[in-house]
Amino acid sequence: MAHLLFPCSHAADDPERATIPLNAACVAAAAGHEVTVVCTVDAVHLGTLGGADGIAAPGMTPVADLVTTLVAAGGELWLCSACTGPRGITEADLRAGATIVGAATIVEAVAAGAQSITLA
Repeated sequence: MAHLLFPCSHAADDPERATIPLNAACVAAAAGHEVTVVCTVDAVHLGTLGGADGIAAPGMTPVADLVTTLVAAGGELWLCSACTGPRGITEADLRAGATIVGAATIVEAVAAGAQSITLA
């Protein structure tokens, strides 16, 4: 199976753009792929305890449900270290399945064959 990266840069600022990559990531994880949602900018909040709560686009699955489903299926959330720092997010703030990573981790994953899928 493939390692798939799903970039996500939105959270409460744009619930629809937060939902789309998470929904696709859940589908990929359910199909048995290794899945990582790469969270940048406001999306880093999705990897914190309660950070996805209350985010829902009309007619779509709530973001918190998607994050829970993704992690339960073995998916991960990588939170950009350059984005977590200014927002005061530390390891102590993270939910299960989330890790703060630097750009080198993302570059290494792509160099090792991970494919990035951008949807929103």
